[in-house]
Amino acid sequence: MGTIENNRVFLITGASTGIGEATARRAVEAGWKVALAARSTDKLEALASELGHEQAIAIACDVSEWKSQQEMMQKTIERFGRIDAAFANAGFSKGSTFYGGENKPEEWRDMVLTNVYGAAVTARLVLPELVKTKGHFLVTGSVVGRVTSIRNLYSATKWAVTGMAQAIRNEMSGTGIRVTLVEPGVVDTPFWDHLQKPSTAELVPDDIARAVIYAISQPPHVDVNEILIRPTGQQN
Repeated sequence: MGTIENNRVFLITGASTGIGEATARRAVEAGWKVALAARSTDKLEALASELGHEQAIAIACDVSEWKSQQEMMQKTIERFGRIDAAFANAGFSKGSTFYGGENKPEEWRDMVLTNVYGAAVTARLVLPELVKTKGHFLVTGSVVGRVTSIRNLYSATKWAVTGMAQAIRNEMSGTGIRVTLVEPGVVDTPFWDHLQKPSTAELVPDDIARAVIYAISQPPHVDVNEILIRPTGQQN
């Protein structure tokens, strides 16, 4: 039998690409078992296979659906028996403007359901498990959840995530749970596939993953509340 130390379990949403994928790789390297959740099942299965099925499980999940997240939680517990850290990382931007251009209300609805509601549901469902392990809750915010941005409603969803992280930390005070808000600047990920990327230096997903591992590797009395990471030279 392994010890609790090397049986720690890390649940990651949005795990099929970008920051989630890079974090999963770093977590397994650090000795964690990982539950990988995303809608892209083919990519998830390939990643789980690469990481090793003893260490990783792939779970198809749409975070905008409560039932889908319930099933994600159930499958994680059935497989690993516990959750020590959870990273609410799923999110996207379509870049719809408030004024001008084509009306695309479905883009706004889907973005709010994924970025805000989805992260809140992850928290609501995982926190009871994290209380048992005195675990760690992390959520992906953004630089544009701190500053005014031309990226419109996406920025507003990340301001909501900033407030959510602070509210969760306050609510869980005294339980032993730690809460970290991860706020990346421009990162070279598929997030930008349908958006105009700023002409500036950029981070790579592993830069964010290393920051996540730093936060969850601190001793229990150290709670890294916020990690704001910009590439050198990014102004906003």
